[in-house]
Amino acid sequence: MPTHLHQRLLAARATTPSYAEVGATRGGRLPDGYAHLRRRVHLGHGPEVLERAGRYVLGWGTQLGTGFAVYPGGPARDGHTVLLRLSLPASRWPRLVIPCRVVWTVDEPDRIGFAYGTLPGHPECGEEAFLVSMGADGEVWFEVTAFSRLSAWYARLGRPVALLCQHLAIERYLTTVAAHVGDR
Repeated sequence: MPTHLHQRLLAARATTPSYAEVGATRGGRLPDGYAHLRRRVHLGHGPEVLERAGRYVLGWGTQLGTGFAVYPGGPARDGHTVLLRLSLPASRWPRLVIPCRVVWTVDEPDRIGFAYGTLPGHPECGEEAFLVSMGADGEVWFEVTAFSRLSAWYARLGRPVALLCQHLAIERYLTTVAAHVGDR
């Protein structure tokens, strides 16, 4: 276990979320004062698809499949603090270390997923939810819901690039989960 990551994790555990509306992605209405995002993709039909996608999502597969590393590993669980790490390909820039806390999880017969919120040091302020759900018709969907605003100086300075990166990440999340379910 790298000492510098462990120290950053301990520091992140000692903080509180960097926004007041903790858990707001669980309900229907997202808070004012943030950019809102809801995107979803159809995954298939039936409980097997729900279970396969849901386990992948709870195991941080969405993030891992998009190029993030998650420290420490293990399934998402309420109150779990993690560091998401991202290196830009073919770049000498240092890795971004992004502290987050799981603010809710759900594991029910028709819904599986979680949300994490930002902690101090995250380039944004807000929350992202990753939810796999099955409707009464048996159709299974993966949805990403988020509310956020840029908080780090480098994100605000490069606002157009930061917003593009967020959009691309969300699209990759959807594609990654759909591809995982499609790989049988």
